[in-house]
Amino acid sequence: MAENDQEKTEQATPKRERDSREEGQVIHSKEVSSALVLLGAIVAFYASGSWMVSRMAALMQRYLGGMGTISLRDDSIQTLILNVMMDFALIVSPVMLATLVLGVAANVFQVGFTISTQSLSPKFSKLNPIQGVGRLFSVRSSVDVLKALAKILVLGWLAYSLIKKETQAMPLLIHMDVMDIWTFFGRISLRICLYTFLAMAAIAGLDYLFQWWQHQKDLRMTKQEIKEESRQSEGDPKVKSRIRSIQMEMSRRRMMADVPGATVVITNPTHLAIALKYDSKNMQAPQVIAKGAGYIAEKIKEIAKSNRIPVIENKPLARAMFKSVDIGAFIPFDMYKAVAEILAYVYRLKGTR
Repeated sequence: MAENDQEKTEQATPKRERDSREEGQVIHSKEVSSALVLLGAIVAFYASGSWMVSRMAALMQRYLGGMGTISLRDDSIQTLILNVMMDFALIVSPVMLATLVLGVAANVFQVGFTISTQSLSPKFSKLNPIQGVGRLFSVRSSVDVLKALAKILVLGWLAYSLIKKETQAMPLLIHMDVMDIWTFFGRISLRICLYTFLAMAAIAGLDYLFQWWQHQKDLRMTKQEIKEESRQSEGDPKVKSRIRSIQMEMSRRRMMADVPGATVVITNPTHLAIALKYDSKNMQAPQVIAKGAGYIAEKIKEIAKSNRIPVIENKPLARAMFKSVDIGAFIPFDMYKAVAEILAYVYRLKGTR
């Protein structure tokens, strides 16, 4: 039984999931991010590809056509390099912006807006060579190797198949102008990227399912961990029981302290006792100030007798008030008549009105 208790067979509690999220342990697939980044690049290239090609052609024509007029001084070369870099950055900016936006969106979609400093803190356990060797031969590492092999084989086969179909048309490129050649290679590149995205999306879907399964497995808890967490969040049951018993004892003492001020005590006669208080000038109805069964009932009757408080036997009324009227509450309307008869009898005993 002790060994079974140490096996992580229980599902993670909500607290365990919150703590793991704060520590940076979330479901995250790099393949999903890669697939969405590639999708952003494809969309940006398709939308602005013609503009990028024409802009690149104009840039090359401007710089190559003016090679003879370019000064080779240090300051002019630095200016030329800076201008070329700025023009090139402007040309590729649609693709870069799209990949940046979808890269951030992919991470937010998977983990939300989670910032964890604990995952950045150094952990000396990672320097343990034995644990390092264990990580190399773990299930996660094996899956990473399989993913890398799958991407190399699948993506390589796709590129080879698509290019092979276009080899027959390549000799005709010598009869085409520059723009037609650019269009030809752009069409092939776009097709390769599109099929590559579809393959990566399939790999990303499988990888995300694996990451979810691995995350749930890592969060599993032992029965002892669940017990400890329950004790920490709700308190030790023994301590809670002790606190409840102390609270009940204090409440009982306060209740007993109110019995000497009762007007009458109604009994079962031996099992129940209810102490009533009534002041016609200040109270709208008789009030239950104490009640109890068994030992508590005997104590109430003892205090009543020692303080010369009348103890009246009325089994139906005692049972009804014990079940339906809380301590400190006024009696309900349907008990007025029965209680009034008892109070009238008590007043006659005391010789009061």
